[in-house]
Amino acid sequence: METFYLIIVLAPLLGAIVAGFWGAKIGRAGAHWVTSSGVGISALLSIYVLSGFVSGSRELFNGTVYTWMVSDGLNMEVGFLVDRLTAVMMTVVTFVSFCIHIYTIGYMAHDEENWPGGSLAGANSYQRFFSYISLFTFSMLMLVMSNNFLQLFFGWEAVGLVSYLLIGFWSVRPTAIFANLKAFLVNRVGDFGFLLGIAAIALYTNSLDYADVFARIPGLADTQIQIFGDTNWSLISVIGILLFIGAMGKSAQVPLHVWLPDSMEGPTPISALIHAATMVTAGVFMVARMSPIYEFSETALSFVLVIGATTAFFTGLIGIVQNDIKRVVAYSTLSQLGYMMVALGVSAYAAGIFHLMTHAFFKALLFLAAGSVIIGMHHDQDIRNMGGIRKYMPWTYWTSLIGSLALIGFPGFSGFFSKDAIIEAVHHSHIAGSGYAYAVVLIGVFITALYSFRMFFLVFHGEGPRDSHAKHHLKESPKVVTVPLVLLAIPSVGIGYLTMETMLFGDWFNNVLFVLPQHDTLAELGKGIHGPNSMIAHGFMGPALYLALAGLIVAWFIYTKKPDVAEMIKARLAPLYRALDKKYWFDEAYQFLFAGGSRGLGNALWSKGDRFIIDTVIINGSARTVGRIADWARTIQTGYLFHYAIAMILGLLLLLTWFVIA
Repeated sequence: METFYLIIVLAPLLGAIVAGFWGAKIGRAGAHWVTSSGVGISALLSIYVLSGFVSGSRELFNGTVYTWMVSDGLNMEVGFLVDRLTAVMMTVVTFVSFCIHIYTIGYMAHDEENWPGGSLAGANSYQRFFSYISLFTFSMLMLVMSNNFLQLFFGWEAVGLVSYLLIGFWSVRPTAIFANLKAFLVNRVGDFGFLLGIAAIALYTNSLDYADVFARIPGLADTQIQIFGDTNWSLISVIGILLFIGAMGKSAQVPLHVWLPDSMEGPTPISALIHAATMVTAGVFMVARMSPIYEFSETALSFVLVIGATTAFFTGLIGIVQNDIKRVVAYSTLSQLGYMMVALGVSAYAAGIFHLMTHAFFKALLFLAAGSVIIGMHHDQDIRNMGGIRKYMPWTYWTSLIGSLALIGFPGFSGFFSKDAIIEAVHHSHIAGSGYAYAVVLIGVFITALYSFRMFFLVFHGEGPRDSHAKHHLKESPKVVTVPLVLLAIPSVGIGYLTMETMLFGDWFNNVLFVLPQHDTLAELGKGIHGPNSMIAHGFMGPALYLALAGLIVAWFIYTKKPDVAEMIKARLAPLYRALDKKYWFDEAYQFLFAGGSRGLGNALWSKGDRFIIDTVIINGSARTVGRIADWARTIQTGYLFHYAIAMILGLLLLLTWFVIA
């Protein structure tokens, strides 16, 4: 069984190595075949693993593959924990990644046009891109399949590294280099907290193995530590918050969210891979996996809840004013990640993972559909220049409609079941901050529908593209692009209906996710739910469905019937529009405080420290001091014997005086 799981992990790595090191020899076809085959093998085997858990024929696997160091009783190992949570994550990651690999064949077919002539970076860029996305898949599999914190941290950092390479893939663009550096630095802030959390776990449990750590957590529930002065801090709360700071970076939670919209500078396939199935979901998965820790700290749970709710609401608002098609979807991702964190904050871990799964399919679908539109529009990404595309791109139109309906939580679509479960779980929660969270996630439903269908109507409805050249040449994307759209549209419609009862209210996550009885909001919700149809009927009795429909109708009215209304609202709410357009000035504040502060500190150290203290005072000052002493010493060397005789007499008198006094 160990070998079986190794194949799942190593198949994408092998493809990445072959395409990366021998890309020039195997050519384009060889690169996409070897990487797509590796990820395809992993996807098939992951589905096989998941089906085994569904049928009950597969048992939990928790084993060490390799021990590379033992230090003072602390084992540092490579190992796998494959349970039902892992199986779901493996299947989602590999299936979405496989669809993106196929899509990339069409999307990157003319990548040479994105590089200046003779560019060394552009040589074999197609093969290099496939190597990177396959390596990304390997990194995420290492993360979700780990059974210890050391391997978790390896996968955590590996997805960060590869995302840096992919966001800045078009390295001849200054905006891409700025974006990948921004992502790298912001994630380092979160990772510092994450590393401190792991260090605290190792310090107080003397173990990095999940099973050992989770078994010792109840005994540490009342442990108090001193960090600053004599103030007592709950050890579990400190660990939970530090780990979540890492999740705030990876899963782009306020205030560490600023890197994610800028990641749109990378090619569209990597935007889909980062936003749907890999990097940004790592934080959600980690918090769910750490449920035995978070359940013993309501402080940490409230922290997760409030940060998630704030992210869901305020980043969703920004999506309303975005005009770049990929950035609209990017801010949608930020908002939906906030919903997932809200679920985790009220101990509805199953709902958070369920929304992660459904979101992976419809968000990948929306990104790839956006990429299809961008191809048709000759890489124009401004939705204000689009319109009427449904007549030219029917497959892209209908799959985009499916993705948009799933995103807003339309009844029967996958997003409905996961989002409604989260909202109702928050409603049943008594964790501090749940009232605030319930209000903002409800308003967020309206906002999500408004920005989603604003984009949909501006892109696909109306008279047609403003660019006559684009309008003349506009046509449906090739099958290598549209087939992945269809493959992702199918689970976007049906996966929620088929799995909601088992994953949300059944025993799927028994002995995997730990929830204390007083925190079990899903159990309370499940008392009134008996199957998917019952949940749909329940949805008609709550406000979320009608808020979603209201957002859809408002978007339809404004952007298809009365387009002047949008400009009128923009003029009347100019200060609010400016705040949203400037993204609440987070970027400017960080640029001034951290980037500007760092440059100011560097300049001060250079001018005051290096130039004045070191160069002027220490180096040149010491040289000048020696020179002055030498100049003075030369003045007393006169060459006259009576001068020297007087000096000897004075010296002798001084010595005699000292001896007498002493």
